[in-house]
Amino acid sequence: MSENAGQLQGKVAIVTGGSRGIGLAIAATFAREGATAVICGRRQESLDRAAKEIGPGVEAIACHVGRPEELARLVDQVTSEHGRIDILVNNAGTNVAQGHCLAIDDGQFDKMIEVNLKSAFRLTRLVAPGMCARGLGSIINIASISGLRPQFEGLMYSTTKAALIMMTKCHALELGPKGVRVNAIAPGLIQTVLSEYYWKDEARLTERLERQPIKHLGQPEEIAEIALMLASDKASYVTGQVITVDGGAMVG
Repeated sequence: MSENAGQLQGKVAIVTGGSRGIGLAIAATFAREGATAVICGRRQESLDRAAKEIGPGVEAIACHVGRPEELARLVDQVTSEHGRIDILVNNAGTNVAQGHCLAIDDGQFDKMIEVNLKSAFRLTRLVAPGMCARGLGSIINIASISGLRPQFEGLMYSTTKAALIMMTKCHALELGPKGVRVNAIAPGLIQTVLSEYYWKDEARLTERLERQPIKHLGQPEEIAEIALMLASDKASYVTGQVITVDGGAMVG
């Protein structure tokens, strides 16, 4: 490897929910550092635009993370084309159940579990065996500070993210002896479409920022740099951790 090679030179990564927001920033950062970043999402046209925006090093494959047969096809295709998967970022998420805890119906409950939790479970089950066989791999789950404390009128978002954090720790415990590291990132308020309710309204944003020591709205790139560290060999002694990236909101 040359002195100018990136931190992920030659690595192959899958990033779910990679057409925008945090997933897009992570894919761009991985590509910058020499990885082949495969982004997936429901719409091929959105993925193609994202891949064109980032440039070389990014491939786009349409995949609905709530459908197990599409996840299997994704993993098979990437493995067939590249020989292996070194990094998995379970970033895809939804929040279709925002509202009073007693108003959530079974359909909303099931959708939140399917996308926010079961997709990470299924993809890890598909990808981790190959990592274990090679004795090397990094899995990164994008959780939330809402999984560390309850979000008002966010029962299912908090519940799924809390479960994702515990799943991270369980996978880390069992897969670590095989050389696979599993960690989570818990973002605070980041400027994405998913969180626009909290930052598009100036008064609401000001109220949020007043409660945290760092007074700016978090950006997807600030999460991506932490994901890069966890994906790289620089984090070779880090597993089972939840890294909070929230401008200090949890201590404010």
